[in-house]
Amino acid sequence: MITWTCRCRATLYELCQTGGQAFIRRTLQLDGDRQVHETYRWPIQEAGDVWRALLSGEAR
Repeated sequence: MITWTCRCRATLYELCQTGGQAFIRRTLQLDGDRQVHETYRWPIQEAGDVWRALLSGEAR
């Protein structure tokens, strides 16, 4: 994992990197239940661009 948003929120986003690629993991934490979703793998630079767009609220 490279970076993440606040774990105290109901929705947590993580930028993860493995094997020369990266992906974004979204964890929904509601009423003691945890659901994890991951994007497909991108080249690291492209994943970083998507990550910055996500944090800035830009639609992509």
